[in-house]
Amino acid sequence: MKTFKKTFKINAEPSDVYSALTNPNTIELWSGYHAVMQEEPGTEFSLWEGDITGKNLEFVHDKKVAQEWYFDEQPDKSIVTITIQPDKEDSLVTVEHTNIPDDDFADIAEGWREYYIGAIISFFNPNF
Repeated sequence: MKTFKKTFKINAEPSDVYSALTNPNTIELWSGYHAVMQEEPGTEFSLWEGDITGKNLEFVHDKKVAQEWYFDEQPDKSIVTITIQPDKEDSLVTVEHTNIPDDDFADIAEGWREYYIGAIISFFNPNF
């Protein structure tokens, strides 16, 4: 099992980044896919037409999202914690994803950089 941890700088206020992580309508805008998401601990979520599924664990408005991501028949819980901190006009977003199966690590790491946080960065910086 491996852990992915990286901090990204996003050209948006923490409240906008938080909305991009928790509001299904905003998620659909940056991802291009229908999203099932409720800002309520214990609820199930689904992104990218079910490619990412799991359970919401914790929300701290404009500061933190914690989720359990499901991997087929994995006994150890894979936990994603995303923290958001203001940085002048921008936000510093730290993603820590624990207990990633070794065989899935490269794809998951690329997914975070290119398709998940990368898409949010592009969403808030459409001219770059």
